[in-house]
Amino acid sequence: MDYDVIIIGAGMSGLAAGIRLAYFGRRVCIAEKHYAYGGLNSYYKLDGREYDVGLHALTNYVPPGTRGAPLTKLLRQLRFRHEDFDLCEQAGSEIRFPNRRLRFTNDIAVLLQEVEEEFPGDAAAFQRLVADIEAYDDTRLEQTYRSARESLGTYLHEPLLIEMLLCPIMYYGSAEPDDMDFTQFCTMFKSLFLEGFARPTDGVRTIIKSLVRKFRACGGKLKMNAGVKRIDTTGGAVSAIELETGERLTADVVISSAGYHETLRLCGDHPPSAEMAKEGEISFVETIFILDRLPADFGHHTTIVFYNEGDTFRYRRPCGEAVDTASGVVCCPNNYERHDHLTDGIFRITWLADYESWMNYDENAYAQAKSTCLKQAIEKSEQYLPGMRRHIIAHDMFTPRTIRYYTGHLNGAVYGAPRKVRDGRTPVANLFLCGTDQGFLGIIGAMLSGITIANLHVLSAD
Repeated sequence: MDYDVIIIGAGMSGLAAGIRLAYFGRRVCIAEKHYAYGGLNSYYKLDGREYDVGLHALTNYVPPGTRGAPLTKLLRQLRFRHEDFDLCEQAGSEIRFPNRRLRFTNDIAVLLQEVEEEFPGDAAAFQRLVADIEAYDDTRLEQTYRSARESLGTYLHEPLLIEMLLCPIMYYGSAEPDDMDFTQFCTMFKSLFLEGFARPTDGVRTIIKSLVRKFRACGGKLKMNAGVKRIDTTGGAVSAIELETGERLTADVVISSAGYHETLRLCGDHPPSAEMAKEGEISFVETIFILDRLPADFGHHTTIVFYNEGDTFRYRRPCGEAVDTASGVVCCPNNYERHDHLTDGIFRITWLADYESWMNYDENAYAQAKSTCLKQAIEKSEQYLPGMRRHIIAHDMFTPRTIRYYTGHLNGAVYGAPRKVRDGRTPVANLFLCGTDQGFLGIIGAMLSGITIANLHVLSAD
């Protein structure tokens, strides 16, 4: 079957790229290896209850009518209305270190005030940092790598403040151990602190279903349970892709959301460049609890807590250990506006995990590791919801093994390779990347990634 464009993966970026191209009359086919859409951000039903995967918060939230914001650009490019995503703002979140807390909401003034109170010697410097980030053009595709940690050190004198700022931003987007690119730091700072957190009332399914409906309405073809077995190349260009079903598809352009290393492995004879040689290794375990009481009934009204148990934030693979509980993310979907319809309490806790440990367990050891993590998650959760264990009515857990199965990401790396390919180019002339390894971050960033690559390498080429 011949198409104008084949897209590998029906995650946020692939669906957005497909919609954008189909709007302009392109014959587009999305090939998805699983039965579910969404990739890292999906949903499922277990024992009659619906669970979100990945979505703690949709970052980049801005109110309707805000000019120039990523969310506004996305809605315009895909021709959605703001109300189509039914977004509800957070109640308020915090960064929690020993003896220090920084609260923040979708109003940057709250964080500015918190820094002034907790770190008065760095208050003016932090204001300069915020102003410079606000003015920084992080959308340019040509960017030179700069260490975020080193860059922050040119503004701020308090090491603890630097660690506290890095904690949420790295947890929500860094593929690099203990650091990240300053451009990506600026992108995430804007999305978390200058814009903010929101959640659809029905979770991530609201966004995914809207994208799928629109793609199909535009005439796009969506093949589910259709993993790509091989990308055939001839003369430095894609000649066809072969699905695991044996079907062969051809197209003028192929856009892959599978990741840089994962895509090149499908090509077979195109090794990664020296700059991109390192694969990602940042993976997570997340435990989701369903409770017969709401978090607010325990006195917990915070939407998300990013915690760290020491003054230094360690963001790396915990080699040889299943998880690192010394830092993590605690999320309460109930604590968003207009979420009164959630009659069950939902509590999620996320930790850094060691992919190799989880993959090397046999089935008995895997079950035991999950059982141990569950006990650890209950103990840690009770620091936020005292007595919570008596009110657990259901739970589920995903591990690096789950992530690898559903995304195909090497090492279960949630954020892909440490170095990104912002223009989406690969060594193969008509094969481009969108999504994780293109480098735009978060749910909004993923969709903008798909749109950007579609615009740059297909629509602007006419």
